[in-house]
Amino acid sequence: MTAPRETRGLLTVITEAALEDTLLRDFARLGAPGCTVSDARGRGQRGVRDAAWGEAANVRIEVICRRERAEALLEHLQQHYFADYAMVAFVQDVVVLRPEKF
Repeated sequence: MTAPRETRGLLTVITEAALEDTLLRDFARLGAPGCTVSDARGRGQRGVRDAAWGEAANVRIEVICRRERAEALLEHLQQHYFADYAMVAFVQDVVVLRPEKF
């Protein structure tokens, strides 16, 4: 028996660790069903972010939800955070099993 598969949106946000709690509250308030948070390291326009120093740490937050919700969360980030914080965010389609979880 094949499990049902459906397409959902995956919102990925890579940003300053200091924003983690604020963004998780925002996402919950805006209807995100849940999220995954992990430490992130890298190099980009704002230099090296190695997570060795708390003030330079980054997190990666991932939310799988209906595409419309992911787009709304992305819009919220653009309106409230992009101008003032180091942040990269994008939405892509993913195929999920157990779509009722998302």
